[in-house]
Amino acid sequence: MKATVDWTGNASFRTTSGSGHSVQLDGPPDHGGENLGPRPMEMLLMGLGGCSSFDVMSILKKSRQEVTACHAELEAERADAVPAVFTRIHLHFVVTGHNLKESLVKRAVSLSAEKYCSASIMLEKAGVEISHSYEVHEAGTAAEAGA
Repeated sequence: MKATVDWTGNASFRTTSGSGHSVQLDGPPDHGGENLGPRPMEMLLMGLGGCSSFDVMSILKKSRQEVTACHAELEAERADAVPAVFTRIHLHFVVTGHNLKESLVKRAVSLSAEKYCSASIMLEKAGVEISHSYEVHEAGTAAEAGA
């Protein structure tokens, strides 16, 4: 796997993945940025969320669950000192669908956390405390509209 990072001025960088996709990263104005994109640590957190969500959806599809929405909320805490590494991350999944089996949603979240999500497992091995939770909603309910 490869990636490139090119400085585009001030605290802004254009990142390009080996598969050819680009993302603009930028720092906050108080660090010389113009707020043109996510911070690098935000990208790391979003990557973790994407990796785990990919797993959860893949497992639920293989389990023949009729998912209509999968929403992941991530909350991270960072160390107060430099380097300001992640110390804790919590992933909360809100899975909506028709006649979903809660046991299968729980299993999908657990399998992602314990076996499949490379990002989560890597961060955990580096000392980050990672926790997971989930909710299951029936499609067409008021809860789906708010997700």
